[in-house]
Amino acid sequence: MRTQVGIVGAGPAGLMLAHLLDREGIASIVLEKRSREYIEGRVRAGVIEQWVADLLVETGLGARMRHEGLVHRGINISFDGKLHHLDFTTLIGKHITVYGQQEVVKDLVAARLAAGGEIRFEVENVSIHGFDGEAPAIRCKHRGEAVEIRCDFIAGCDGSHGMCRPSIPVGALKSFEREYPFGWLGILSESPPPCEELIYAYHERGFGLYSMRSPSLSRLYLQCRPDEDLKDWPDARVWEELHARLGGSSALAEGKVLLKGITPMRSSVVEPMQHGKLFLAGDSAHIVPPTGAKGMNLAIADVRVLSRALVEFFRSGRTDPLENYSRTCLARVWKAQRFSWWMTTMLHQPVDANAFDRRRQLAELEYLAGSENAQRALAENYTGLPFE
Repeated sequence: MRTQVGIVGAGPAGLMLAHLLDREGIASIVLEKRSREYIEGRVRAGVIEQWVADLLVETGLGARMRHEGLVHRGINISFDGKLHHLDFTTLIGKHITVYGQQEVVKDLVAARLAAGGEIRFEVENVSIHGFDGEAPAIRCKHRGEAVEIRCDFIAGCDGSHGMCRPSIPVGALKSFEREYPFGWLGILSESPPPCEELIYAYHERGFGLYSMRSPSLSRLYLQCRPDEDLKDWPDARVWEELHARLGGSSALAEGKVLLKGITPMRSSVVEPMQHGKLFLAGDSAHIVPPTGAKGMNLAIADVRVLSRALVEFFRSGRTDPLENYSRTCLARVWKAQRFSWWMTTMLHQPVDANAFDRRRQLAELEYLAGSENAQRALAENYTGLPFE
């Protein structure tokens, strides 16, 4: 088989890249090891930066998001039993949209298939070859048949546990990592959210996040140890902690728990994000702690840069945008890492916290609650930094 761009991974990065390329007449094939049902059902991020929502609308993907997504003017910070609202729209004229990553994936899959695009689900034994030369190829097995896809470029969008990044020769990449000594215990609940907008809660018992997927479906998180056993967290204990960490700043309704899981938190970046004709995007190249709501947004930012560079190459033969892909993306990635680290360390209880640390955190939260300049800085980063 032959295509212009071979894409490994059908998450937001891979599917959006295929969608953007198709709009410019550039052919691609997407390979995904999971089933369509799996990728459309896995619950992930839910906060969409304003530029991403605008991009979905501009590229014909925004109809369902406009109908079902929840537009939020800002967020709330809870501490010392009080709720402090940060109104992004008033501060900087921007907003965010709450619309689950799985919903974005559903919209992208539907759009690709409706346009006659090729997505091969449940592929096995995927491997990439020749990306450091002139003849890149992807090999896999699909429905029992061996397949080889020859292409001009390969996009590695298969996540932090995928095979694209490890296929790059040892020593070609430099890795930057930080492990956090806590994780998030998250639940999806059939219950109305405690507030119309997200609540980030600082409490001496640990961080809590109160978000939603719809007016009757809540996504709630608790700071915990990364190695916690879910058996130690029956529903009754989860609700008890959620009530406590909200600190009386808002009423919390309980409901049936539909999903429960623990996610360790870490930051990682690899440099460069490209090697030869292989380009890494999304979680293949970087992981951010979810406190800053940057994961899916960064993935889509990567492929926006990559799609533009590929369009320039196929239209005019220019190679400099492709050569600068990593540098361009990493400038945004590191700013997102800084913001995510700041939100995380400000709101979570450190494992070795003492009285000084807690007073320092409270002082920072009080400064944020009382300073429009501090709120503008948070709002600018949270709603999405501009593209150069």
